[in-house]
Amino acid sequence: MWPIPCTRCGGHYPIAAKWPDGPVCTYCYQQAKRTRGTCGCGHTGVLPGVLDGRPACRRCSGIALNLDCRICGAEDELYRGGRCQRCELAVLVDHLLTDPQSGTIAAELVPVAAALKVMARPNSGITWIRQRHVTAFLADLSSAPTITHDSLDALPASRTRDYVRALLVEHGVLLQRDETRLRYRQWATEALDRVHHPAMREIIDRYVRWHLLRRMNQSETVSHGTFLRSKQTVSVAIDFVNWLGTEGLELGDLRQGHLDHWIATGPTTRLIVDRFLGWATASRLVAPELTVPKHRRGTSRRLSAAEQDHALQIAVHTDVLSSRDRALAILVLVFAQQIENIVRLRWDDVTITDDQVTIRLADLEIALPEPLDQPWRDLAVNPGHDQTAAHPRSNWVFRGYTPGRHLDPAAARDRLGRTFSARAARLGTLEHLSKLAPVAIIAETLGYHPATIERHAAASSAGYAEYIAAINDAQTDLAIDSP
Repeated sequence: MWPIPCTRCGGHYPIAAKWPDGPVCTYCYQQAKRTRGTCGCGHTGVLPGVLDGRPACRRCSGIALNLDCRICGAEDELYRGGRCQRCELAVLVDHLLTDPQSGTIAAELVPVAAALKVMARPNSGITWIRQRHVTAFLADLSSAPTITHDSLDALPASRTRDYVRALLVEHGVLLQRDETRLRYRQWATEALDRVHHPAMREIIDRYVRWHLLRRMNQSETVSHGTFLRSKQTVSVAIDFVNWLGTEGLELGDLRQGHLDHWIATGPTTRLIVDRFLGWATASRLVAPELTVPKHRRGTSRRLSAAEQDHALQIAVHTDVLSSRDRALAILVLVFAQQIENIVRLRWDDVTITDDQVTIRLADLEIALPEPLDQPWRDLAVNPGHDQTAAHPRSNWVFRGYTPGRHLDPAAARDRLGRTFSARAARLGTLEHLSKLAPVAIIAETLGYHPATIERHAAASSAGYAEYIAAINDAQTDLAIDSP
C-alpha cells in the first residue's frame, strides 16, 4: 500500500502525477485525461483538472499535461507517438491497406479505409485491427490483384474474411450476394464425403441439387431456418442411406419393415427421413406404399401463465434486459411473433407518435400503447451498433454483428434465452390468447392461419387475460381521447 493517498479518490495507489489539487493516482490520472465537457471559462474539450469540486480545463486548473495531437491538433487523450486515437487508427489503416508493391491503397479498398477512419469509436477500430489474425488478413487483402467475391473466396475461410466481405458490401465495393445459400452449397458438398457408397452418394447429390437447392434458388434469400432444416434433412438422409449400405440394401430393396426398424432404433429425428423419401418416391427410387409416422405436433414446451407473466414483467417494467432485447421480447410475449420476422424489421416499418408506437410486420399492424412502447422509443434514440464502420447508415431496427446485416435469429434467441425461451413464450402466448377471442379474430390480429390458432386452443390464464385486457383498455382509451 502506498503511503500517500490520492487526493481525488482517497485510495492508496501508485501516484502518477502531482497536480495543483494534490497527488493523483494512476487510475484517476487516466480518468482525468478522458473527462470531457465544458469548463466554467467556456472551453469545451478535455477537463483534467478540478476547481471548486468541478472539472476544469488545463489553463484554469494550472495542470501541465500534453493532450494535443501532433497530427490533427485535436485536444484528446494521446494514444501513441503523440497521436490521438483517431489519428492512430488512420495510421494503422493506411499501413495495413497499402499494397507494399505499388505503395498505394487499391481503389476498391478506399471506401472501407475511409469508413474505418471516421468510425465513431476509434478505440474499437484500433482494438479490432491490431488483432493478429485481422492484421494478417488485411495484409493479404491489400496485396490481392483484385478485390472480388471470388478473390475473397480464395483466401482462407474465417470470421474475419466474412466480416471484411460484409464491410466491402456495405460500403458499395462488392455487390450483395446470398451468403446463406452459398454456405449451404459448401456444406452440402462437404457432407457428401460422409456417404459411404458411391451409388448412394450420387443419389444424395441429386437430392441436394435438384430438390433442396432448386427450391432455395426460387427464393430471393434463404432464411436461417431454411438453412438449418435443409442441413438436418440431408444429415438424416445420409445416416439412412449409410444404414441401408451396412444392411446390404439398395433404395429399391427398401420395404416397410426395414424402414420401421431403422426409425424405431434411433432418435425421433429419424422421422425427418420422410422429406427425403417423399422425393425418392416421386423420383421412383423407392416403393410408393412406404409410410413414415408423422411427428406429433404440439409437444413443444410452453411457458405457463405464471412464467409468461414473470417474463413480461421483466421485459416491460425492469432494466434487466437491454432496450433492444426488451423490444424483441414484447413482440414475442404479447403478440406471439416469430423471431425470424422480428429481426427483419426496418425503421421504415416503425411509426412513433406521442400516443403510441405502431409496427408493421408483413401486412400486420401492431400498436404498442404504454408501457409496451417505451423500449421501442428508447431503441429509436439509441439503436446501438453505430460506433463502428459496420452500420454507418443502416435501416435495420435490430442491427447485427455482421456489417449491413440484421441480428441473426439464433443470436436473438440466445439473448432472450437468458430470461426465457422465445419458442416456449410464443407458443404459450398462442395457447393463452386462443381462449380470449374467436379463432378467426386472433388469427387475423396476430397474422396466423386459423388452423394454427386452433391447434393452440387450451385452458387460458386469468392473470394473463387481465394483462391483455388492460392493453386493450388502454388502446380504447386512446381512441376515445383522440380528436
